[in-house]
Amino acid sequence: MAVINSIADRQDEMRGWRHLLHQHPETSYEEFWTADFIAEKLQSFGIETHRGIGKTGVVGVLRGTGNATTAIGLRADMDALPMQEMNTFAHASQTPGRMHACGHDGHSTMLLGAAQYLAETRNFDGTVYFVFQPAEEGGGGGAAMIEDGLFEQFHMDTVWGMHNWPGMDVGKVGVHYGACMAAADLFEIHLAGKGGHAAMPEMTIDPVPCGAAIVQSLQTIVSRRVPSMQPAVVSVTIFEAGSALNVIPGTARLGGTARSFSPDIRALLEEAIRDVAVNTAKAYGCEIDVSWQPGYPPTVNHATEAARAAAIAGAVVGSENIIINPEPSMGAEDFAYMLQEKPGAYIWLGAGPAKDGAMLHNAKYDFNDDVLATGASYWARLVESELPK
Repeated sequence: MAVINSIADRQDEMRGWRHLLHQHPETSYEEFWTADFIAEKLQSFGIETHRGIGKTGVVGVLRGTGNATTAIGLRADMDALPMQEMNTFAHASQTPGRMHACGHDGHSTMLLGAAQYLAETRNFDGTVYFVFQPAEEGGGGGAAMIEDGLFEQFHMDTVWGMHNWPGMDVGKVGVHYGACMAAADLFEIHLAGKGGHAAMPEMTIDPVPCGAAIVQSLQTIVSRRVPSMQPAVVSVTIFEAGSALNVIPGTARLGGTARSFSPDIRALLEEAIRDVAVNTAKAYGCEIDVSWQPGYPPTVNHATEAARAAAIAGAVVGSENIIINPEPSMGAEDFAYMLQEKPGAYIWLGAGPAKDGAMLHNAKYDFNDDVLATGASYWARLVESELPK
């Protein structure tokens, strides 16, 4: 495995950064301590640093030797999740109800490690932008940075992303030549019936069985309306109704998410969810309001850049360890917005088996420090390859 020696020699230093970030998790658009930490590190490396892009985002600018005008962007997310950590190790979260449960602490650390190396070696010709993005976990920080002028202020030709991937062996890298993460849309359904005494249901219009019927019927959308070769998911994750055991409630609230890759299937899911919900409510005599919130678009790699990412990652981990087109994930990723604006690729970095089954977004998850040098080396080699002297 051709990890860069000088990066590997700083494994302990990077581990220290990662543990500090893990101890100080901050959620979407609240990454003030995190942004301070990252900016201070970049400045200590002698890297030009810009703050406040997308509210709490940070961008480092490093120019290589020579006069080339080519520029690339490397993006790492830096926000945590609003959940309580269950780990008891020394670097566990010090903030109740906040946790780095998706590895963004590791992502930021790997990009810092690459930035430190590149600032010292300058073995490239052109400009690299180190993009530390806030609010990936549902806050749309990628879109916020773009709206705040990311690509106007920093003129990059391509943009690149990476995510640690538990369940994929350490030393493996997954690269997709198209879609790798799904679109994630949200829906809410509000039912209004007529409440009353649970002993006299005939005097009510009960929204609970109506909601139950809607939940059941929504599960037929993927199996009966979506073409069989097209991946899609509809999940109801909220069902709220009632406040007493002897009272039939007057209202109920349902909510959930719809996942897909194709724009056509995305539109079909919205139409079908509305259709099922409205017609079921009518059959039960309930009034209904259905709201739809478009979420992240699908994350779709550009094939040319994906091929280059695979070759560069292969130079780090060995070409035999590159997994081309692994099964895409129905999870979502707001790096999708950046890939809609610029060519680029997003790779999965194998993180090994999850300890005690604690996968991403699990209260006992922890980033695997053993891959820090590998990820940082990939970033460094990507810059040297895309911006050759």
